[in-house]
Amino acid sequence: MAGAALRLEAEINYKLASMNLVHLLPVGNIDTALLESVSRSLPESLPVRCEILAFPFDPAAVYHAERQQFHSSEILQRMQPLATRSWRLLAIADVDLYIPILTYVFGEAQIAGPCAVVSAFRLRQEFYGLERDEDLLRERLLKECVHELGHTLDLRHCQDYRCAMASSHAVEWIDLRESTLCHSCRSWVEAGRRFDVA
Repeated sequence: MAGAALRLEAEINYKLASMNLVHLLPVGNIDTALLESVSRSLPESLPVRCEILAFPFDPAAVYHAERQQFHSSEILQRMQPLATRSWRLLAIADVDLYIPILTYVFGEAQIAGPCAVVSAFRLRQEFYGLERDEDLLRERLLKECVHELGHTLDLRHCQDYRCAMASSHAVEWIDLRESTLCHSCRSWVEAGRRFDVA
């Protein structure tokens, strides 16, 4: 009986994941290994599957020389026409992102919309003058991807500091989070049927 229930659950999860396709959009010169890591790891945190798009997005048009940064909201705006064939379109960059009211952002998403962008730029230990740590970079990037995709599912910031939806204004806060949604956020998403179902 338990075996049959597990097989049924696995079949349901597979059907959900096959419908919830996240296209990963490379931005600029992002390392292919980072994209592949997200593609492998994201389905362990959310019922999705991932495909890496073959064409990169050139962020040059959204660079603001006065800040020496890239405007994340403008990236989202330019992604919109590309999102018509995606359940979610997640851009992954390695450039410094900002929005006008903040010094920097790790990512941004359209609340309840199809597009999100995250950047590995400030997730690297080297940015803070520390020794390179690729495992920590991949872990932080995954958490940020889950966080921004959560916003596309209409989730707001969570008060549980361990939840992937907890707010974070520094990498130390990201390190406290898990790469999954807390029970409350997960229940809210499921209740609102925000994932496509068969």
